[in-house]
Amino acid sequence: MRRFPETGHALRGAFRRFWEQNGGAPAFGLPLTGQVSVDGIVVQYFERARFEARPAGVTLGRLGFEALRAEREPVAAAVPQAGCRFVAETEHNLCPPILGFWENAGGTGLLGNPIEDPREDGGVLRQHFERARIEVPDGEAPRLAPVGAEALARMPGGSLLAAPGLEAAPLRALIVGHTVALRPFERATVHVQVEDYSGPAELVIADERGPTGRYALEVQAGRAEASVEALGALGAQAAIVLVRGQVAGVAAGALALRAETSIRTGQPRFDQLLPMVKRFMDQSTSEYVFDGHRVHGYRSPDSDLLWLRDHVHQGKGYAYWERDMTSLLDQFRRFQYPDGSFDDYIANKAWGLIRGRIAVEADVEYLFIEGAYRAWQATGDDDWLRGQVEGMERGLQYIRTDPLRWDETQQLVKRAFTVDTWDFEYGPQTISPEGKPAPRHWIDEQTNWSIFHGDNTGYAHSMELLARIYSHLGNVERAAHWRGEAEGITARLNALSWNGRFFRHMVHLTPVEVPGVDEAAQLSLSNAYALNRSGVSEAQAREIIAEYYRRWLGRGEAFSEWYSIDPPFPAGSLSTGPGWGAQPGEYVNGGHMPLVGGELARGAFRHGQEAYGFDILNRYYNLISATGGSYLWYHPIGQPGISGPDSLATDGWGSSAMLAALVEGAAGVSDQSKLFRDAMIAPRWSAAADVEEAGVVVRYGASEAYVAYRWQRQPNGLSLRWTGGGERVHLHVLLPPDAPPELQATLDGKSVPATVSQAGSSRYVDVAAGSTGVLVVSW
Repeated sequence: MRRFPETGHALRGAFRRFWEQNGGAPAFGLPLTGQVSVDGIVVQYFERARFEARPAGVTLGRLGFEALRAEREPVAAAVPQAGCRFVAETEHNLCPPILGFWENAGGTGLLGNPIEDPREDGGVLRQHFERARIEVPDGEAPRLAPVGAEALARMPGGSLLAAPGLEAAPLRALIVGHTVALRPFERATVHVQVEDYSGPAELVIADERGPTGRYALEVQAGRAEASVEALGALGAQAAIVLVRGQVAGVAAGALALRAETSIRTGQPRFDQLLPMVKRFMDQSTSEYVFDGHRVHGYRSPDSDLLWLRDHVHQGKGYAYWERDMTSLLDQFRRFQYPDGSFDDYIANKAWGLIRGRIAVEADVEYLFIEGAYRAWQATGDDDWLRGQVEGMERGLQYIRTDPLRWDETQQLVKRAFTVDTWDFEYGPQTISPEGKPAPRHWIDEQTNWSIFHGDNTGYAHSMELLARIYSHLGNVERAAHWRGEAEGITARLNALSWNGRFFRHMVHLTPVEVPGVDEAAQLSLSNAYALNRSGVSEAQAREIIAEYYRRWLGRGEAFSEWYSIDPPFPAGSLSTGPGWGAQPGEYVNGGHMPLVGGELARGAFRHGQEAYGFDILNRYYNLISATGGSYLWYHPIGQPGISGPDSLATDGWGSSAMLAALVEGAAGVSDQSKLFRDAMIAPRWSAAADVEEAGVVVRYGASEAYVAYRWQRQPNGLSLRWTGGGERVHLHVLLPPDAPPELQATLDGKSVPATVSQAGSSRYVDVAAGSTGVLVVSW
């Protein structure tokens, strides 16, 4: 036996002889585990290999194949290249300098045949073989990659097997797991057989990060079983049997976890809302092909073009099931103009390419950043995100320097005098530059300029998101720069536009007469968006919510307070036709929009008005249940707004905002980084009197990242159990109004301080914890 103090593991027997006879440490690296039985085969992991004891002798595991499969889709066959050796068995090329290194390192017999052609990746020439990967960093000699260490890191339970000194037990355990994938918190029975043994043992269930559960076994006549709970990361989980602290056996895929976003409370208005919204949004997509790139996105409710604005806002909902989070953003990025600006809409019809920007729109560049940030959260793809940063910087440079977008005096983003963020200017219909009667979508010497709060809160928020991106990527200097820029915009906007209760609709740079309406009283829809953007203070958020609530109480015959703008402009003030805002109460001229209600509800949950948030969700559920659809806007009496033949009854813009209010607000699950690695769990069911318990699962469709919890009222307290694939959670648990000041809290059975924070008049218990645990708050 030969021990290696560097890793705490040893080599013995046939594995030692194979290691010494075939290149030793330079070829395979040091042992990372002991010899253990995995799925009935004795194996041992090394830095660059996995040894397997087969009937014919020691062989190398197919780690090159496993590494390539974990990295990307199978590689298509290649054609012979000049100066290279073509391997007919796998139909790939071997080229210098990898060819010579492969031959000297054992060739087909040891490393196997190539399973891809050489390729550049981040300045490194790489090629996978059946049992290895060869890498050639720029300016360096070829070397074998650490595929053994990578495979052990991917293996469920691998971190446990790597523990120094952990060796194989003289006994061998056969483990029979559960063949059907489990949902979080479900239980299954694992059967264990250890021949010729009776006595204590331990069963460990583990994902890639480590143990998710430990269960004591009492083996009698060689048999035992345990009821285990599905916790931790999705996908395969290992079962490891330890006898006297040594590994008797490993079943690499004893369990499998699966999850889909769902909410179960026993109350239809919550439980049915998510599947109803998903049905709406599944019917609100468009697909096009641009120069061979298939692009999938979420469309406007009144146009089948792919508008960046509609797609990004709907990401608040579709992120929880959509697999393709990036193709449309990639296409907008490919179309980005030399000056840094983006298109507003794109499509590729049978008769030709459609792309462009409504000239009066000033929000597109911040929307790209917001969409890219959410796509990164859902996919976790740092390389993709890194590739978008230059486009984000160029977009912000454009918006802050172009004289049609930036006001040098106010140092804020400007736009034409539109109705909130919509795409036509206030005023009667006129003749377009093309000679046709049209609303004023263009900019010319007659444009009336204004500072609009929604653009500026959007840019301040996007700059904060860019600061978070730079912090994650390790660029502290750029993070500080953009955080400072965000703070500057916020301060200047507050000084100019905040009236003490809400942001004024428009601050006019060009004097303009607006007869028939008190502009100072106009509450426009981007105030609701501001509630969920960084930079808006708690005090401002509470004032905005209070203003909406006052208008709800004084609404008269209107069915909601979800105004696009209130009060609206008089009839004939806008240049649009019937159904598009020509009359007060239509479309963006005072129509009632679920997108406003959804943003308002989410903000109410965040800022201590939980009962108001639940009330809005209740009203929306009743609305869509009665009509079987969801529209972009409604008339004040509740009649669906149909602007034209392309109007959808499955509007994704408003329904996704309501879904975000349910998931992030009521259920309280939000991602503080990416892939829920740092998650917030803030269940607010205490404010819903008829909810006694709730089971919540929130998963991204583009990855296996998820969070799940079970919340329950108790006679004198609350309990919360949670799990997920992340690293840590911040628990922010709403207390019922009758909870006394004195509280006790336990985390995983151990007493912890019951730290209480305030959001308005609401009280929350705050606890930092790991990715899985149990919190009990009692009084």
